[in-house]
Amino acid sequence: MILTVKTFLIVCPLLFLAGFVDSIAGGGGLISLPAYLFAGLPVHLAIGTNKLSSACGTSLTTVRFIRNGLVRWKLALPGVAAALAGAWCGSRLSLITDERVIRGILFAVLPAAAFIVLNRRLFPDREEGQAELTGRVLLICTLAALVIGFYDGFYGPGTGTFLIIAFTVFARLGVNSANAQAKVINLTTNLTSLAVFLRGGTVLIPLGLAAAACNMLGNYVGSGLALSKGTKITRPIILAVLALLLLKLLTE
Repeated sequence: MILTVKTFLIVCPLLFLAGFVDSIAGGGGLISLPAYLFAGLPVHLAIGTNKLSSACGTSLTTVRFIRNGLVRWKLALPGVAAALAGAWCGSRLSLITDERVIRGILFAVLPAAAFIVLNRRLFPDREEGQAELTGRVLLICTLAALVIGFYDGFYGPGTGTFLIIAFTVFARLGVNSANAQAKVINLTTNLTSLAVFLRGGTVLIPLGLAAAACNMLGNYVGSGLALSKGTKITRPIILAVLALLLLKLLTE
C-alpha cells in the first residue's frame, strides 16, 4: 500500500485523540484501530500497524507503573506467560482469517467493546491494598490474561479495559493494582502480536511510528487533565467514532 499525506492527516490526529481518551477513561483502542480503517487501510494492515503504535504508548505507561512500584511481579509474571501464548495464537489466527470474516466480526465486537468501556458501573470502587495472592487470584488472573490475550492478538480494542474488569470484578484486586498488572500484560500482548504481524508483513512502519508519537503525545496531554473534566468528552467522542466506522463498513 502506498502511503499518502492524506493517510497521515487522517491517522495522526485520531491517534492523538486515542491517547488523550485512553489516559483519561480508557478505551483508546476503540479510536485507534478505526482511525486506520478510516484512512483506507485493509483490515490486516490496520490491525498490524495499530499494534506498533499501541505497543509504544503502552510501554510508556507500563514503565511509569513499574517505577511507582505498583506491579506485583509474582502476580504479573504468570499472566505475562499466558498472555504471550494467547496473543501469539490470536494473531496467527488473525493473519489467516479472511478479511471479510474479520469485518463481519467488527459488527459484533465493536458495539460490545464500546458498551463495556462506556459502562462505568463495571469498574467498582474498591479499597486499595495488597490483596492476598491466593491460588484463586493467580488462577483467575492467568486465565484472564490467556483469554483476553488471544482477543488482543486477533483484534484488540478494549483489551486493557477487559483486563481491569476481570482483575477487579473476579480477582478482587484494587483498581490501581489491577491497572498496573493489566498494563504489563497488555504490553506483552502488543509486543507478541506485533512480532507476528511484522513477520507477516502487515505493519506499515513509517505510519505506525508517526502514529505512535501522536498517541504518546495524546497520553501526555490527557494525563494532565482532571478525570472529572475528561470523562465528559470521552464518551461522546468514542460513540461518534464508532458510529462513523459502522457507517463506513455499511457503505463499503
